[in-house]
Amino acid sequence: MTDPKRIPAEPAAEEDASQPLVSHLTELRNRLLKVVAVVMLSFFLLFPFANNLYRWVADPLVSQMPAGSSMIATEVASPFLTPFKLSMVAAIFLSIPFILHQIWSFVAPGLYKHEKRLAIPLLISSILLFYAGALFAYYIVFPLVFAFFIGTAPEGVAVMTDIGKYLDFVLTLFVAFGMAFEVPVALIILVKMGIVEPDELRAKRSYVIVGAFVIGMLLTPPDVISQTLLAIPLWLLFEAGLYCTKYVTPEPSKDNNPS
Repeated sequence: MTDPKRIPAEPAAEEDASQPLVSHLTELRNRLLKVVAVVMLSFFLLFPFANNLYRWVADPLVSQMPAGSSMIATEVASPFLTPFKLSMVAAIFLSIPFILHQIWSFVAPGLYKHEKRLAIPLLISSILLFYAGALFAYYIVFPLVFAFFIGTAPEGVAVMTDIGKYLDFVLTLFVAFGMAFEVPVALIILVKMGIVEPDELRAKRSYVIVGAFVIGMLLTPPDVISQTLLAIPLWLLFEAGLYCTKYVTPEPSKDNNPS
């Protein structure tokens, strides 16, 4: 016979089970609010210098333009909205370390010690590699690409680039090169998770090289210079990541563990 005193315990048990979910959602909300606050603070600090910031971003193109020529704004609000957009993107760009730190702080309590030891170096290296990719695009790729574009302009054609379209163009390249430089981190994660093995990656090296040029063709403007300048670093970063995988021990498969 069922003891009636034990019946009320069920709602209490359900309430206790819901507490961890509520606490996790509360923590997630608080961390999202912190991220928004830091991004907005960075934006308000950068916006007074928005025009100077845009001038710096536009310098690789302006320095290649013929004397007496300049960029143009084809829309009425572009002189305000374009630097505004750049300030917001720059605020997010500069806040990436804090954003990733908040993600890490939320996820870390559920990780094992050996997972934390691997995740911290990967987190730091991914941030540095993303910034390195963006800087590589600005200092190496942009001058060569814009010199090529302007040098191939037909005679009698004045190069007068719209400021909004230019910003969209360079932001695309910043993201493309930043993500491309994450290849070593991606390889280490794939090997660590046991999805691929280093020997398999070595055997597919030729396919990777062809794929690097295909990615360069898809993510960059339709010119050989920018495509090559993305494809070659992709290949070299693949080789660097492949070398680092020698020091990575794959996680044991759960299917092989005794039940």
